[in-house]
Amino acid sequence: MFNSYNITLQLWVNRFIIPAVFVFIWSAGFVVARYAMPHSPPMSFLAVRFFCSLIAFAIWAYFSGVQWPQSKSQAMHLLVVGALMQVGYLGGVWSAVRLGMGAGLSALITGLQPILTAIWFSYVGSKIYPQQWWGLALGFLGVVLVLSDKLAHSIEATPLSLFFIVLALACITIGTIYQKHFLKSQDVRVANTMQFLIAFVIALPLALLEKETMHWNMELAGAMIWSVLVSTLLGASLLYVMIQKGATLSVTSLFYLVPPVAAFMAFVLFHEPLSFKIILGTVITTLAVALVVRS
Repeated sequence: MFNSYNITLQLWVNRFIIPAVFVFIWSAGFVVARYAMPHSPPMSFLAVRFFCSLIAFAIWAYFSGVQWPQSKSQAMHLLVVGALMQVGYLGGVWSAVRLGMGAGLSALITGLQPILTAIWFSYVGSKIYPQQWWGLALGFLGVVLVLSDKLAHSIEATPLSLFFIVLALACITIGTIYQKHFLKSQDVRVANTMQFLIAFVIALPLALLEKETMHWNMELAGAMIWSVLVSTLLGASLLYVMIQKGATLSVTSLFYLVPPVAAFMAFVLFHEPLSFKIILGTVITTLAVALVVRS
């Protein structure tokens, strides 16, 4: 009886609680960026974030006595994933928004990730069920509905900001597929230590090239603390574990839920209007993700 209860509880944690916590944390990142963006250039903020995250994970891994990668190939794969999903994705999004691209447009473009992932798996011969294609299409429709009002007031994208947001989309898509394909099961503390090591090594020289400087205040400090302790230590760890243990398409479909949840957070924290289209889009997106995950 107890074994049956434990199995049921574990299924609920894996299928519902962990994805829900991840979506909440990932969505909150857009709110945190709103606080930090006026006070710091993108790569300077990320370099500090990567360094603090590296120290935190390295200490955690050291005192836990976990096993480090046993082969050079696995270590290199971890570094590649870190460069793509940390520097490439986060650096691309932050740079695009900093250059004037509206948050709604940037979220919509990066929201193409589940569709690109499905196209790739279909191309290499993996089975994609019809209901999953329907779910992906409905999910994108829901995201468009959620962001439609903001897109109407979004600052027009420049060629450079468009380049950065497409770069971010490419990096998070390739990084997710690469991790699932090449990385064997690895302790999340070791994996993140390696990934944030390469992320800091890449971000530091880019930060030194920025002409602007960071202006520390309560908002920037709070954004940094949240980014390191919550977004990185918990959010990045959950994403790594879900990709390793779950179906890649099901995991990436969760990114559809980020714009709706971020919109609700903005309503609560900043009193941004919550229209009927946002509510309808949220319902459609939730049903779409359920279609993909159930399949």
